[in-house]
Amino acid sequence: MYAVLGRRDGRVLDGDIQEGSAVFNVTAVLPVIESFDFANEIRKQTSGKACPQLVFSHWEIRKQTSGKACPQLVFSHWEVIELDPFWVPTTEEEYTHFGEKSDTQNRALKYMNGVRRRKGLNVHQKIVEFAEKQRTLTRNK
Repeated sequence: MYAVLGRRDGRVLDGDIQEGSAVFNVTAVLPVIESFDFANEIRKQTSGKACPQLVFSHWEIRKQTSGKACPQLVFSHWEVIELDPFWVPTTEEEYTHFGEKSDTQNRALKYMNGVRRRKGLNVHQKIVEFAEKQRTLTRNK
C-alpha cells in the first residue's frame, strides 16, 4: 500500500492498527489528480485485502462494510505545487547536476499536460526527439 501511495506522490501521515481487530488505518495525503483509479490499483496490489474509501470531508466517515482493512482517504486542504512546469536547466551547475534533460519528469508539467490532453488542448511535446537515430523500415540489400 505504501508503494502505491509513493508512486502517486502521496504522503503517509499516520498508520495504526485498531485494537482487537485486523483493521489497519492509514492516513495519507494524495493529490486529487492521482486519486483516479487509485481504488483499483490498491486492490490489485493488496490482492483485494484493502478496500479504500475516498471521503471528501471530515464531516462523514464511512463505516466498515466488511472484515477487510479499509484505509480512508480524507480531503483536508489544498496544496500548491512549488514547481515551475516550464523549468529547464540553464546554468552550468544545473547541467552538471540534472543533465540536459532531468532524469525524473516534472510533476507540475505532467499534471498540466494531462489536463490539456483531457480538454483537447495543444500539448507542447517533441514527437521526434532524435531524428537521426530513427531507422527506416526498408530492408538493406
